Amino acid sequence: MTDMITSILTRTVVAGTPLLLGTLGEVITERAGILNLGVEGMMSVGAVTGFIVTFTTGNPWLGMIAAIIAGALISLLHSFVTITLRANQVVSGLALTMLGLGLSGLWGKPYIGRPLPVKMNHVNIPVLSDIPILGRVLFSQDPYFYLSVALGIMVWFLMKHTKVGITVRSVGENPKAAETLGINVILVKYLSIMAGGAFAGMAGAHLSTAYSKSWIEGMTSGRGWIVIALTIFSLWEPSKAFLGAYIFGGIFVLQYVLQPLGISPNLLAMLPYLTTLGVLLFYGMSKTGKRKMSAPATLGEAYIRGSR
Repeated sequence: MTDMITSILTRTVVAGTPLLLGTLGEVITERAGILNLGVEGMMSVGAVTGFIVTFTTGNPWLGMIAAIIAGALISLLHSFVTITLRANQVVSGLALTMLGLGLSGLWGKPYIGRPLPVKMNHVNIPVLSDIPILGRVLFSQDPYFYLSVALGIMVWFLMKHTKVGITVRSVGENPKAAETLGINVILVKYLSIMAGGAFAGMAGAHLSTAYSKSWIEGMTSGRGWIVIALTIFSLWEPSKAFLGAYIFGGIFVLQYVLQPLGISPNLLAMLPYLTTLGVLLFYGMSKTGKRKMSAPATLGEAYIRGSR
């Protein structure tokens, strides 16, 4: 029984790691007032880039770095279309998803069925990894998990307690006022989208270089859309992204645990989204929740420099 609980918790943490990384990036992006529905595409590009570089070099760390760069670079397309050209952010995000999925399928085709010579191995933290249950769950994981926790704390601190976070949030809430204070709104939005792309690319690399040792088309399996739901679930707060990511990771694992019981896989696949709807309904019916649930004021709106 203990082994089964430990196994489920360990798989939950593994499944939640790419969700946490993707959500942190999307929180930054949306806090700056930009809606990016292209997370699935950016994760796919990160996954294939990380796999190819790791396969070629035999170094998963280089694969991670390459995936981060690839995610940031492809996010520039969304930046240019939505900020410079002021196009519809929903349409641009959906186009980015389709582009990312298409590119990953094209680039990854020669590597289908070819296992990685090496993958990102688990790191056991001395003493702590020997703790019953928690040691294996929290202190015997791959580097992506430790990095995701460290980055999550860093993003929380930056967004809550530094000038950088105040600048990003002010741009998302009232870009006109931010501009009058001398803030380069366009630059902040560009950098925020690139940060979101970098996090998504890293999340994709986790799937292809740590979670799995082989490349398959569609490896992200809708995780990008779960990240979008998680951003709302976390109420655009990095601290709540931790809870949401691991809850959804547990729900993801639950799909495989419950399938042998004869429950429809399609129904189980709906669980993350049903959970999100349930949370939104709960917050919507609560007076306190309504105050907390407000999205950034200018989310999804095009910004025209110098407008009044």
